[in-house]
This record gives sequence, C-alpha cells and structure tokens, in this order.
Amino acid sequence: MDQHIIKIKSVDHVTHDVLGFKTEKPAGFNFEPGQASRISINKEGWEKKKRSFTFTSLPEDDHLEFVIKTYPSHEGVTNELLTLKAGDELILHEVWGAIAYKGEGVFIAGGAGVTPFISIFRHLSANNELGNNKLLFANKTVGDIIHNTEFKDMLGHNFINILSREEVAEFEHGLITEEFLKKHGVNNHEYVYLCGPKPMMESIEEQLRNLNVKEEAIIKEIF
Repeated sequence: MDQHIIKIKSVDHVTHDVLGFKTEKPAGFNFEPGQASRISINKEGWEKKKRSFTFTSLPEDDHLEFVIKTYPSHEGVTNELLTLKAGDELILHEVWGAIAYKGEGVFIAGGAGVTPFISIFRHLSANNELGNNKLLFANKTVGDIIHNTEFKDMLGHNFINILSREEVAEFEHGLITEEFLKKHGVNNHEYVYLCGPKPMMESIEEQLRNLNVKEEAIIKEIF
C-alpha cells in the first residue's frame, strides 16, 4: 500500500491520558470499522517508527479519527504524539486488523483496547442496527473510561463497566471473572469480541473456554 502524508486537523483530550486526533482523509481511502493502520510521525527521526492505531471514525466520514492512549514514561511514539498540534503531519501506512463485525454479540474491552469497537458501534448506531449488542468495559477508574457518555447514550443498560481500582455506585468492582461473564450473558450470544492487553486477553480466553464458548466464536485483537 502507498503511504499517505496526512495533516492533523485537531487534537483533543478524550481522558487524562488519551488523545483524540482528527486528520485529513486521502482521496479514495477506505477501511472497515474495527480496522487499524500503522502510523508514523512526519518529523525527522520519527518517520520509520510505526505504531498501530485504530480508526475510530466511520468509513464515510470526510476525515480520519484516532483515539490514542499516551505513555509519557515510555519516551516513544505515543509520548511524541503529546507534542503534536493542528497542522503537524502523520504518515499513514497499510490498513490491517482482525476484528470485524460478524453479528450480534458481547464486546469485551480493557482500557484503550476499546478503540476497535468505537467505529463498529458508531457504524451500527448510524444504521440503527445496535440490537442487543453489549459492551463489557474494564478500566482502573471512572476517569479512564473512553467515551463514557457516548457509549452510555448508544447502549444504555447494555454498557457495563467494571473498575479495578475504584469503588463507585452503579459500577462493578474488581477484575473480569467467569462469574462476571456468565452474569452478563456471554453464553447467550453467537459472538464474543475481545480486545485488550495480552495478559487480560489470555485470562479472559481461558474463562471463555471454561464457559464453553467455542474458539471460532471469539473475534479478537491484542492491543
């Protein structure tokens, strides 16, 4: 795939450590909801340092959008992103991604692992096809929840949050367990969509196997 140099249109804080980037969209460029692209910064010394970020905009939008968690202590690409502003440029490389919507199911995300699901849910919402899709979202605190209000508006009671480091009324507390998954009907859906940090993914996949969820029903991406 040819690379594209795209100009940043705006940078906003989505949470305390998550940035939202809106950029230009190359003519004829396309992707499927849930897919990502390898991105580098068009700045000397950073052009070849590619990282994968998910498209959170819709394919039909006239811009691209990315929601990216930053890690200042890592002194890497995401830290450098904190220095960028409107008018700066990114380099868009190949499109890829294993998560694609196959049908109604339970979506399970950990932190910024929710990003592939943002475009999927926005696409379903735009087409009035949200149905009984459900999002189980694990975070440390309320302040870490990406697009909390938007998901609440789209999914209502099918948006379930669990917090590991904060106890808040109306939010579940702790880590995702088999009991939590069973309680929220993971066995009642044809598909389970899973994205998060590798240790979380491995733990939940084991729990899903214990709950007799078939391997082919699990659609996953390691964040």
